[in-house]
Amino acid sequence: MNLNKNQFSQLISNFKLKELFNELGWDNVKKKEFVSIDEDKFELDAVGEKRSFVIFLCSPGKSGKIPNQNIRRKIDNKVSKLFFEHLIIYCDANKSQQIWQLVIRQPNKPIIPREFVYYSTQYPEILLQKLSSLFFSIDDEENISLPDVKARILNEFNNNAEKVTKKFYERFQKELGSFQKFIQGIENNVDKEWYASLMLNRLMFIYFIQKKGFLDSNLNYLFEKLKLTQKTKGKDKFYSFYKDFLIVLFHDGLGAPNHSKALVEQLGKIPYLNGGLFEKHQLEKNNTKINIDDKAFEKIFSFFDEYNWHLDNSPTSSGTDINPDVIGYIFEKYINDRAAMGAYYTKEDITEYISKNTIIPFLFDEVKKECANAFRDESSLWKMLRENPDRYIYDAVKHGIYEEVSEQPQSPVISNEVRNLKVRLLPPEIQKGINPTVAQQLVKDVENNPPQLLELRKEWNKQAPPEYALPTEIWREVVERRSRYFDIRNKIESGEIKEINDFITYNLDIRQFAQDAVEQYEGSDFINAFYKAVTKISVLDPTCGSGAFLFAALNILEPVYETCISRMLEFIEQDNLSGGKKFKYFREVIEEINHHPNEKYFIYKSIILKNLFGVDIMKEATEIAKLRLFLKLVAEVEVDYKKNNLGLEPLPDIDFNIRSGNTLVGFAKADDVDKSVEGSFDETFLKDEIKKVKEEAEVVSMAFQRYKDAQLISEKNSDQHIEAKQELNNRLKSLNDKLNIYQARLYGIDPKKKKEYETWKTSHQPFHWFVEFYEIIKSGGFDVIIGNPPYVEYSATKKTYSFKGYETISAGNLYAYVIERAIHIQKIGSYNGMIIPLSAYCTDRMDVFQNYEFANSSFVWLSNFAERPSKLFLGAERNLTISILQLGEPKTNCDLFTTYYYKWNAEFRKYLFENISYFSANGTNVYGIIPKVSTLKESNILKNFRKIKNSVNTILASRLSEHILYYRNSGGRYWKIITDFQPQFFLEGKQGISSRESYLYFNTKLEKKIITAIFNSSFFYWYYVMHSDARTNNPSDLKDFPIDLARFNLKGKDKLAKLNDQLMSDLENNSEFIIANLQTGKVKFQQFYPMKSKSIIDEIDKILAEHYGFTEEELDFIINYDIKYRMGKELEEE
Repeated sequence: MNLNKNQFSQLISNFKLKELFNELGWDNVKKKEFVSIDEDKFELDAVGEKRSFVIFLCSPGKSGKIPNQNIRRKIDNKVSKLFFEHLIIYCDANKSQQIWQLVIRQPNKPIIPREFVYYSTQYPEILLQKLSSLFFSIDDEENISLPDVKARILNEFNNNAEKVTKKFYERFQKELGSFQKFIQGIENNVDKEWYASLMLNRLMFIYFIQKKGFLDSNLNYLFEKLKLTQKTKGKDKFYSFYKDFLIVLFHDGLGAPNHSKALVEQLGKIPYLNGGLFEKHQLEKNNTKINIDDKAFEKIFSFFDEYNWHLDNSPTSSGTDINPDVIGYIFEKYINDRAAMGAYYTKEDITEYISKNTIIPFLFDEVKKECANAFRDESSLWKMLRENPDRYIYDAVKHGIYEEVSEQPQSPVISNEVRNLKVRLLPPEIQKGINPTVAQQLVKDVENNPPQLLELRKEWNKQAPPEYALPTEIWREVVERRSRYFDIRNKIESGEIKEINDFITYNLDIRQFAQDAVEQYEGSDFINAFYKAVTKISVLDPTCGSGAFLFAALNILEPVYETCISRMLEFIEQDNLSGGKKFKYFREVIEEINHHPNEKYFIYKSIILKNLFGVDIMKEATEIAKLRLFLKLVAEVEVDYKKNNLGLEPLPDIDFNIRSGNTLVGFAKADDVDKSVEGSFDETFLKDEIKKVKEEAEVVSMAFQRYKDAQLISEKNSDQHIEAKQELNNRLKSLNDKLNIYQARLYGIDPKKKKEYETWKTSHQPFHWFVEFYEIIKSGGFDVIIGNPPYVEYSATKKTYSFKGYETISAGNLYAYVIERAIHIQKIGSYNGMIIPLSAYCTDRMDVFQNYEFANSSFVWLSNFAERPSKLFLGAERNLTISILQLGEPKTNCDLFTTYYYKWNAEFRKYLFENISYFSANGTNVYGIIPKVSTLKESNILKNFRKIKNSVNTILASRLSEHILYYRNSGGRYWKIITDFQPQFFLEGKQGISSRESYLYFNTKLEKKIITAIFNSSFFYWYYVMHSDARTNNPSDLKDFPIDLARFNLKGKDKLAKLNDQLMSDLENNSEFIIANLQTGKVKFQQFYPMKSKSIIDEIDKILAEHYGFTEEELDFIINYDIKYRMGKELEEE
């Protein structure tokens, strides 16, 4: 930047902002906007512009002062209608103060204005630092774009994040294995692995806090203490660093509240952390002779020192930055690799999508109970939505729909929506295919009257240019997305969208709506209700792993907490002007916050203690989840050696929030214990005992609540906290011991046979929900349950542990049982969000699971995702479904919404979740199958198709015949290979039959040819995708296809048979032989390329369209279904 500090200071101090931004390389722009708020009028003069990012200087109002925060928020809302990305600088008439208000849309985050205050009496050093990245040179001009400008302003340089994460993880695995070899004194290998992981977790945590200056002001504390210890004790003295320093640091230093003078001399000035991370671990209690050679620490510190450790989650582009987000990925992947239980690393876009669409709807439902007026049709809440619909429609959906008007006229007062944008017209060759009259004509006599719409839309399958399209989109997708945008916008403006669940259904920006609702709603009763809802909500991940979903929940709740507190302060400040007698509850909250290091720390601590709960069968995983949450807290505190405990409030103890145990084994509710003894010979006696257990559970719950509340109010008397915790653990152990006995009996285990009983406890790890989370279960259950349960066949676990009492047991997979358990421990009206295999909704054996979900839900949303060409979980060949449920009274009607079976290329991933589109699928499901319906066309076709009573199964031969149809039972994602001749196959040079080959037998040659033609049609492919897992060709996928051959006319049958002959000949001619070396030996097989025969297949679809009474619109949809992926490069060459 050519501008020096003195020039910068002069321009800022003299309020010469237009000159300032001109010096910074921003473009001159003549734009003035006038905004009326209440009875005041504000002039906004543009002082700089770069690629549609505009910086405005806002004049003071009538009073000559900078408008208050509430008015600034309203000004920003009106400016947002004109300029999505902008910065507003407010100044007063005396030119003594500036407030810089930045508003930028960030992926997966609500728009939260960030403000920086500058007074003319201070030197603008910090402001200079903030603006240094806003400099644009002449060399930048050619390549700079709006996203580049946004990136500069946010200072987000995350380019190397994934690369450094992968590199670090690969090295981490090696170093962990090496470190483990140095551990002595632990005989059990599993425990040794666990302890190695624990040590590295502790050391990584210390690396973060030492780099922040919390350890004796020494940024290289551990390494230097290692060298000092070796020097003092003698380098050849084994285990000196571990035994004589590290264990002392962990247990007596970081893990203890009081430090003696001698300890301070040894360790230096360090904080007490609490949180349980540095307490004496179970492994250390059980193995008293643990030793670790100094070489282990030399190696691990050498590895760690290759990276930059910092708690800021916006790293530079050095490629060596390690922050909590990177560590989060490391932990998640490490735990999943260790568990080997069908668990996968869940990326942030998945956890964010599920979390926001479960947590925020629940909060609004709770607020509605207390503040119903806010949700009436005419309320300002819905008015806010109607007046600015584009604010809540994702950018990805709006992409390319508008273009800037080249000359923007001077706008009058912006009281209604006035835009400097206009709808971007589609090219004529694309526009002509939209809503022509022929679209609704029935397909008839295709030989003499060819469908016209296919010709009108022939350009729709070509790649669309970037000014219209998102990456990889073809015109057909652009047209569909634009149509969806205008449809949603119309629904918003007409007031049709007026329920919070509509934000899920129409995939609107629910986080932004929540943010704006709390920021803008005028009544204090609304803020009061919202804050109470957000502080009471209970969010559980029942298979939490290392905490990915808990972190997502934390990030959803934090801005809502913060904005509620900000609004409370506004109401208090306003009330203070007239005596300050109102808002007692608000004042109590603010007073409580003032006792903590800072507001952000208080918010995170409150969420972690009050709102987040997790359970995992791996103790190691729960330890890591807690560590990650602790890092989030520590990141919010700056070290201050003048303050008590270096300014760091001891970490909360969340051992009672995040627990280890088997989610699926144990009593969920107190009533379940009663049922367990029903019918036993000593039922009366046992029920008396159970009554005592329940009473004891209530006492424990009250003690736990006091313990948790005390952590938020004060951290004094830490010794008393430790004693209270020990007493709680003792009481819990006593309760669990009693319940384990009842549970064991259900499993046929005699508790008197100690060895058998202990073996059962170790393998099953029972977890009794109503004891561990007594208050929550007693109040009806959890409010939100989210997660990614294990995808493991029950048959694979039976040798280790089994399950009792599940209605969905015949579904045969652990994820079904996890969801059943989750629903059982949730309250009516709560939300459930999980990501599970797509086969859960298209497999006969899963019918019992589907029925269980629907019987207990009032709303179900299912979004479906393929694993090619890209996938949600890297390294996992899984088609997946995200299910979001709102629980209702059992057996009530359930509204079902589904999506398209989404496929995408890697570069489209960041737009994927913003483009999800649900459609009402009520009445389309059949036994074991929820079709992936996404449009009215599909729904209509399916409902008409359901009326056909016969199927292919009814015309199959009752015995083997010579009229054979051949199909592959697996493979072929975009094309299913189905022929009326046997594909050639050779194994080690001898002709044979592929193990993937299956057959259907018909009575006549004509039937075989007709059905073969139909099974090769795009219509059948669409039907197959709708009803199957889209990977395997099960016999039922073909046999259950609805068809009534008797209703085909002779001409149609003859035409299909002839087209089949042409297609078989074309498939044969275009085929080639592929040679591969497999486990079974060297094979040579016939490979087919149906895409080369697409023109013949289209003719088959036209005959079928005429038979089934399709419109031209429906035929166009079928012929071009999944066209981008089915045709690939062939599409570009047409």
